[in-house]
Amino acid sequence: MTELAPHISGLVPNHLAVRSARIILDSFAVQVDVGFHEFEIGTPQRLLISVEIWLADSTAPADDDPELAWNYDVVRQLVERIATSRRYNLQETLAHKLFETISAHRGVSALRVRTSKPDIYADAHGVGVEIASFKGLWPDS
Repeated sequence: MTELAPHISGLVPNHLAVRSARIILDSFAVQVDVGFHEFEIGTPQRLLISVEIWLADSTAPADDDPELAWNYDVVRQLVERIATSRRYNLQETLAHKLFETISAHRGVSALRVRTSKPDIYADAHGVGVEIASFKGLWPDS
């Protein structure tokens, strides 16, 4: 028989209250036809795509109900569909397309999109771009 965890609602001090929540798709590897060099055109290459979606509502979905939460599968499928729907000369163009599409969804309070080509330079983890709806490393609270 397992013991149930005690109900601790209301015991978290105010200074430790949840102030932000985000959904993260980290380094999703997608084969993308991206690049403007002759050897890149028409030859899909691995692109790592990361999306961080800060949520307007930082509370947990009521009653642990999945219908009230962001569906990670939908985010992943959206990113894959956009990335593979056409060829891109620039990572910047793809990043902006992802940004525009995701930011239009209800409940997004801040957004960061990062793309990286991990197989370009042997002496680097990757080369890419990052765009965000805020300046600096983190959105203002």
